[in-house]
Amino acid sequence: MLMVGSRFIGMPILSLHIGGQTAIVKRTIVDPEDLKIIAFELDGPILQDPEIGNYLMTEDIRETSPQGLVVDSADRFVNAEDVIRLNKILELNFDLNGLKVVTKEDKKFKTLGKIVDYTVDSSTLSIFQLIAQKPFMASFTDPQLTINRSQITEIDDFKVTIKDGKEKVKVEPTVEKTKDDFIPSYTNPFRKPNYSPAEDEMSDNSSSISE
Repeated sequence: MLMVGSRFIGMPILSLHIGGQTAIVKRTIVDPEDLKIIAFELDGPILQDPEIGNYLMTEDIRETSPQGLVVDSADRFVNAEDVIRLNKILELNFDLNGLKVVTKEDKKFKTLGKIVDYTVDSSTLSIFQLIAQKPFMASFTDPQLTINRSQITEIDDFKVTIKDGKEKVKVEPTVEKTKDDFIPSYTNPFRKPNYSPAEDEMSDNSSSISE
């Protein structure tokens, strides 16, 4: 399932342990080496506890559901210094949004636009396409471009270089599929009809989840 990367911002983190929301996503952490989301920076009152980290590594996510990111518990949250790989990427201060998209023609760079979003494969959290806004004068007829990851030749702190500036198509209005096409391997209380986290928090948590 493809989804827009910006949809992750504000997405609830749902804990199977308490049967409710524990935090929300503040921002995505992308590894520029393979264009894959490796972690999410979190926000929420529970993170005021010094024993609870404020990052969630993607390998600790049990399921990406329409209601949010499902984890076992807040015990899976980490601090940046706890994970060497995460800490190294954070030190790069890398952010896809805002980078220029350029193509190299006759040893010169031609700017095609600026990245404003991207689409993600929700099963692997790999970035599938970049969504770029064209420069003002070129945006009247076709304001946005989509760039497949296979077109990318180089990424640095300021720009994304692609193979050819002519191989783009207009971004579709909706890239996220709405069909619920995943099947969890365990009982997920967050997929119950008319589910309310407040109801589960008041119930006996030990009997609300079974694997």
